[in-house]
Amino acid sequence: MAFLVWLEQTALATWVGESLYGYPFLLSMHVTGLALIVGISSVINLSLLGVLPVTARDVQGSLLRLAWAGFAINALSGIALFTSQATYFVTSAAFLSKLLCIICGIMTVAIIQSRCRSNRSIGRVLPAFGLLCWLAAIAAGRLIAYL
Repeated sequence: MAFLVWLEQTALATWVGESLYGYPFLLSMHVTGLALIVGISSVINLSLLGVLPVTARDVQGSLLRLAWAGFAINALSGIALFTSQATYFVTSAAFLSKLLCIICGIMTVAIIQSRCRSNRSIGRVLPAFGLLCWLAAIAAGRLIAYL
């Protein structure tokens, strides 16, 4: 817990929590990263489920690189946002649930990417699970402010 208290006292945490532009800027970056990773992975998952007329292999190349860039933006901005209330977030069930859902969502993206590259079957369970993970992560993220 001492590390988390120290983290909350860093210049970054102070900038996020007290400056006029820190929190809004980082939150905007967080939402942008979220839109990229969740949006692109949702298109891939929906195409694998047969909902969209495009095949997952059609969107694998540059779009998936963009999705991973979105995840990097999301992770970096999320870490910066975390610093401002680290001691609260580690005790928040909603925050911990969000992290678990993100880990599961990222794992499904990585598995689907690997299977598409090797032309192995993916089935329907994995893309459906991926969609569920992202929806749950977004819902849990919104609940952090209220629980």
